[in-house]
Amino acid sequence: VLKFRLFPDIEGNVIEARLLLSQGTPLARTEAVVKRVVAAIRTVDEEYASARPGGANMVRNIGVQFSRNREANESGEHLATVSVDLVGPDARYASLDEIMSRWRVAVGMPPDVIALTFGEPQRGPGGRPIDIRLVGEDVASLKSAATELQEWLRGYRGVFDLTDDLRLGKPELRVRLREGALALGLTASQVAGQLRAAFQGRRAGEFQIGSEDYEIDVRLYERDRDSLADLTRFTVTLPDGEQVPLHTVATLSSERGYSRIHRVDGRRAVTVQGDIDPEKANAAEIVEDTRSRFWPGLLARYPGIRMELEGQARESAETGSSLGRNFLVGLAAIFLLLSFQFRGYVEPLVIMAAIPVGLVGVVIGHLALGLELSMPSLVGFVSLAGVVVNNAIVLVTFIRIRRARGESAAAAARGAARQRFRAVLLTSLTTVAGVLPLLTETSLQAQVLIPLVTSLAFGLAASTFQVLFLVPALYCIVDDYGGTTAAGGAVEPEPAAGS
Repeated sequence: VLKFRLFPDIEGNVIEARLLLSQGTPLARTEAVVKRVVAAIRTVDEEYASARPGGANMVRNIGVQFSRNREANESGEHLATVSVDLVGPDARYASLDEIMSRWRVAVGMPPDVIALTFGEPQRGPGGRPIDIRLVGEDVASLKSAATELQEWLRGYRGVFDLTDDLRLGKPELRVRLREGALALGLTASQVAGQLRAAFQGRRAGEFQIGSEDYEIDVRLYERDRDSLADLTRFTVTLPDGEQVPLHTVATLSSERGYSRIHRVDGRRAVTVQGDIDPEKANAAEIVEDTRSRFWPGLLARYPGIRMELEGQARESAETGSSLGRNFLVGLAAIFLLLSFQFRGYVEPLVIMAAIPVGLVGVVIGHLALGLELSMPSLVGFVSLAGVVVNNAIVLVTFIRIRRARGESAAAAARGAARQRFRAVLLTSLTTVAGVLPLLTETSLQAQVLIPLVTSLAFGLAASTFQVLFLVPALYCIVDDYGGTTAAGGAVEPEPAAGS
């Protein structure tokens, strides 16, 4: 029921629409799409303003940057980014996800747009919710596999803005030598050099007039190089000086290459990225379901491809592994310290049993506040481990003191629980009350701390009440098997009930 995500949403004040069209798209077309995007956010702003008291607008400024798209890894007239500066979270009546969703619907999807993504300028430390890399050798297979993967991911509810970074480039003419052309002494390099010299020019020399130097470039006359038909009439000079038409020694084909081929460790790679609506979907569940149900079939169809998880999935695995490892080190340190204190190995385990009990409060707290479990939540739970054992340590110490006076294990456990009830309760309540104000904070700086504080507050509250019942019961169970000892030495005086 309780979902997990790497980091909680942090409400900022700036959102962006990142536009990507085909390479070679004229600037005028890019400007037309940008106007459509800007008009859409103004429409959304008017809709929200009409529903707010006083009709105040939430959009403060709109900026447009051409030839810029941080997700495209390209530059040119086919790129643009529209930035919208909003009022603060306290002054608007909608979340960023809701605003971007309304903006996305208002814009629609122009037919010639490759990708139009909406998001905040800076991603969180976890990266994109969906970020899957396919690595292989054959570019065509990588593109086909990436397309199938995107079609699969679109089948999940709440997934949007799916793109990949293996995109077609500008239309181009490819010249290939015919069979037998080498017998004429002609090479591909020679043909390419003559075409470059004819259409782009070649420096033939330079001369000086006074103090000025002038370069002489030789190329075809302008009207002889202003259409594709000029290529069919182009003549190639053979090594013996004779000239032959280009089409007799080479073939011309119109194709489109890829604008960018990314490599990882020397192997070609394509990355599929996307966003999700956290109200409808969970990134971890989608990635795991894709790995179990879709990936085996894709691997069978494309055996030379390997899948790697990036973004939130990778960061979650790395952070979780590090957090778990350090948590175990902390538990080992606690166990060693308690073993020295109690001169045994069983009673420390009774005390440490209070630690997992705190997880019950962590889960209940997140469900009660409508939060998802995240890395800050787990950090709060790990920090909780050192706090919840304090009450258990004092409780077991008082049980051992009472047993040293001659009481049975059951009587000592009951008496110690009653004796320490007020002190345990007041200690925990003051700690919880001290951190509760953070849960009502709405500032941007407090958004990351709220899951952590939720784990601390609810985990400590749950463990406080359960420790008063769990630790005495476990102590008695362990005593039935002869695993407990009474406190040695002189009997300490019984403290006041509230101390």
